[in-house]
Amino acid sequence: MGRIGGDRMPGWAQNRRWTGAGLIGTIEGMALAPLLPVSPLRYAAFLAVAVVAACWICDRAEAAFGVRDDQRIVLDEVVGYWTAIAFLPPRWPIWLGGLVLFRVFDAWKSPPLRWLERLPGGLGVVADDVGAGIAANICLRLVLKSAPCFGL
Repeated sequence: MGRIGGDRMPGWAQNRRWTGAGLIGTIEGMALAPLLPVSPLRYAAFLAVAVVAACWICDRAEAAFGVRDDQRIVLDEVVGYWTAIAFLPPRWPIWLGGLVLFRVFDAWKSPPLRWLERLPGGLGVVADDVGAGIAANICLRLVLKSAPCFGL
């Protein structure tokens, strides 16, 4: 696939190739959403373990591939998506909204998320996606508060 946007994009986004790997990883996370714990305490414990495990696995994958945040690594998108839907009602409209908002925040890489990306190793690979998930979760909550019909 070709470059996205070319010279019309901001400097940080120029010459990035879109492969769809992040979208595929997010869809994988959504496909697993029905299997996630419903209890808030169990979800919190599961998510904490998943994030720590993802940092370790992504660190090893990065070393094996020899490339910083290689596009073949999508586990960070999975846990980032799970963060986006955390502690919200387990319903398809919310899962779809979480997918859209998480992808927007993950692709946008606003400065706080870009800073997290600079952390070393697997922590940097995962932290920006968890940050994008937090931003998406907050936006989903605002949408549900202002238009509860979306949570049906």
